[in-house]
Amino acid sequence: MAVTLPTIVRDILTHPRGAATVAILPLLLALYRVLKKPRRPFKVPKSGERVLIIGASSGIGRTVARQYAERGAKVCVTGRREALLQEVETECRSAGESLSTQKSDVLAVVGDFSDVEDMVRLRSVIEAEWNGLDTLVVAAGVSALQPLMAVAGVEPHPRSPNLPQATKEDIQRTVDVAAAATRGNFVGPLVAAVTFVPLLTNTSKSPSILLVNSLASLIPPPTRTLYGSTKASSLVLYQALSVEHPRIAFSFFVPSTVEGDFRASAVDSGPVRELDPNKYGLKREDVARRCITAVDNQEKTVFMPGLMRYAHLLYWLWPSFIEGKASKKYNFTPS
Repeated sequence: MAVTLPTIVRDILTHPRGAATVAILPLLLALYRVLKKPRRPFKVPKSGERVLIIGASSGIGRTVARQYAERGAKVCVTGRREALLQEVETECRSAGESLSTQKSDVLAVVGDFSDVEDMVRLRSVIEAEWNGLDTLVVAAGVSALQPLMAVAGVEPHPRSPNLPQATKEDIQRTVDVAAAATRGNFVGPLVAAVTFVPLLTNTSKSPSILLVNSLASLIPPPTRTLYGSTKASSLVLYQALSVEHPRIAFSFFVPSTVEGDFRASAVDSGPVRELDPNKYGLKREDVARRCITAVDNQEKTVFMPGLMRYAHLLYWLWPSFIEGKASKKYNFTPS
């Protein structure tokens, strides 16, 4: 199959210096990572770092909270499910028991990050107990598992190649599901940012924000139409914020499929089409560890696995190839 490269890419690759530069880019990137030393821990010591994890009742957020507690950070966990949040609080206290000296080193506050009153109340607790904040981890969100037209209930009949028209009720149902996905994946991160950006800026020697996002926001995923688009909106939101607030080090973490029960949070309904994430997904412990390293090193955009960075690049050079791979991953066949 012939591949037509964009003119600028073709010109670079055919020019001797351009081709040589492209060839050594991976080496330069590897050398940069080896030589670059973590700067932030010198300004904000790991022990005593004030960390807020939003979406800490399960999944990546829960594991990140425990790992921060293990190294002596002050940890505040928040989420909607009180019983699970209490479990996380206990885990964090146990993990940091040998390093913790005060009860306020671990805080647990029940709240929905898309609810303004909940976030203002959470901010008041942090100000009262810690007098400021160093690190904000936004790990909350909701899943959506179905192709957009399946959400509407509009699917082809086995005996006809034509799609039926969406009824008024079909369209309204889709709008309602989209609103739920938007609230969990865009409005929540927006409320969190507006609530905590000033506090971070004013009270930390080296403020940082980590947005736990998804590869689905950069490589369009079939069957994840609403999930990918709403996660992409929060990614662009925080990327723009990083330009508007250069005093804060923003890190954007974009993993591929991660083990766990995240799909249980789906705002739509229907079968899971991809392979079992608990068998084939990234391990939460590894993901959480990489998240924390990204914050320490003040890395900007972090792909996991790292090779997915090149998949993202290849999507722009050879989109049909990546789209085919995505369809295979999600066991999707276009109608």
